[in-house]
Amino acid sequence: MRILILGGYGTFGGRLAQLLADEPRLTLFIAGRSAQKAKTFCNSLPSGAHKIALSFERDGDIDRQLAAIKPDVVVDATGPFQSYGDHPYRVVQACLALKIHYLDLADGSDFVKGISQFDTAAKTRNVYVLSGVSSFPVLTAAVVRRLSHDMIRVTAIKSGIAPSPYAGVGLNVIRAIASYSGQPVTLVRGGRKARGYALTETMRYTIAPPGRLPLRNIRFSLVDVPDLQTLPDLWPELDSIWMGAGPVPEILQRMLNGLAWLVRLKLLPSLTPFASLFYRVINVVRWGEHRGGMFVSVEGVDRGGNRVERSWHLLAEGNDGPLIPSMAIEAIIRRSLAGTAPVSGARPATKELELEDYEALFSRRTIYPGQREQRLGAQRLPLYQRALGDAWASLPGPIRLMHQCTDGLEAEGVATVERGRGAFSRLVGALIGFPNDGQNVPARVIFECKKGGEVWRRTFAGKSFFSLQTEGTGRSERLICEKFGPFSFGLALVVEANRLNLVVRRWSVFGFPLPPALAPTGRSYEFVENGRFNFHVEIAHVWTGLIVRYRGWLVPSAQATAAAESVHVK
Repeated sequence: MRILILGGYGTFGGRLAQLLADEPRLTLFIAGRSAQKAKTFCNSLPSGAHKIALSFERDGDIDRQLAAIKPDVVVDATGPFQSYGDHPYRVVQACLALKIHYLDLADGSDFVKGISQFDTAAKTRNVYVLSGVSSFPVLTAAVVRRLSHDMIRVTAIKSGIAPSPYAGVGLNVIRAIASYSGQPVTLVRGGRKARGYALTETMRYTIAPPGRLPLRNIRFSLVDVPDLQTLPDLWPELDSIWMGAGPVPEILQRMLNGLAWLVRLKLLPSLTPFASLFYRVINVVRWGEHRGGMFVSVEGVDRGGNRVERSWHLLAEGNDGPLIPSMAIEAIIRRSLAGTAPVSGARPATKELELEDYEALFSRRTIYPGQREQRLGAQRLPLYQRALGDAWASLPGPIRLMHQCTDGLEAEGVATVERGRGAFSRLVGALIGFPNDGQNVPARVIFECKKGGEVWRRTFAGKSFFSLQTEGTGRSERLICEKFGPFSFGLALVVEANRLNLVVRRWSVFGFPLPPALAPTGRSYEFVENGRFNFHVEIAHVWTGLIVRYRGWLVPSAQATAAAESVHVK
């Protein structure tokens, strides 16, 4: 199969070439304005597919160039599709004239919506013309189908993508964003078409696949993507839809929000003239974790008439996240090689793939999806079960039993306690009430359910201290918040090899948030050994060294065991 990738050494085209480079049944034509750049890029790709570098002028005689190359499929990965002028579909029309299949990664909502005008011509020539073959809207549509499989009505869809600050953003992407910043965007609100303004509306969300270390709480800004127009066609009963992007560092996003407001207020005509400046800044001023993610949230009504909210979370580590927008085309081409090509016709690509197609590609990389569910009005689950979602069932039974706090629980065991030697660590330990050093110390923990949270009263050799654990809200969403005196810690619950790790992601003193880089360190986790619940808690700080370390085992007391036996544990 002969694949021509326009913009083949650019951001998205280059990543698509990287994804397909190992397939020996393909001939990849890597095309762009510079043949030399295309050749250099081809030389960087792994072996497998046959690669040919060439120059292609998108504004030139497209028919002549395509007739000379004779591709089976053209992939347009150039853009920005919002700025294609009076004749935006020149490549599409040339492909139809020559009976060549066409795919693109368009992110312009009007461009993708308008592709259907060529449906009759494409069917007549027995070719497929698919637009918007990217995360927005192909992946989002597939996720919504999965989440709403038993819903009789979908009422609200929200989605957002949060790229790693080190992902590398192409100039055409920045040009597209600049072109619609502050401009009106058509979406659905209150069950009818309404107007929003790109990058002037924001929301916060925490991407947290169950049992994985979540991304930090992210600010998302409204973007103009094909989903806003294509998904309401698939779910016409929608009351609302909202799509956002959450680039970091957040300070740059806030600056862009401010400039977008100037456009909305007509104090600036457009941000397009600043696109090159934005491109230089966003690719230089970057810090934070090299991780990205995506979420899709669906609200609706199930067959029993119950209101349901489900969310799908995706976490991508390192350099794997930037590949996701190009994976839809990868999946379609690999399916075509296997004998399952798209049917002829011209349309947005919202129905071409299912989530299973993506999951097969995710499994080969450090990309981790997960799902959460909340049935509004249903009986409230225990704190840790709510926080862990689907990952709860993967925990060993003794760990789940210790966190099955519905009416209270008491457990007893033995522990070893070590206290830090420094003066400041001693002061902090005394302020919280940590126990003294000791070996084989009798330990008792009483778990008391209180106002949606849990009070943990720990007693070691007769000396007690307690903490309050609650479900995080706001910027601590998806975390467990544990308070020791004036200190509060936002803890992520991470399941790894049958062990439950508690990882500090936020912290504060007297309610004032403090920098994560200065947060206490130390490993804290729960595990099972000899059939018993075991714990290891270590609290240290770069300024004080070790503050306290206590570890040991617990089993429910006789009364708690009898009560626990009446509680269903999966």
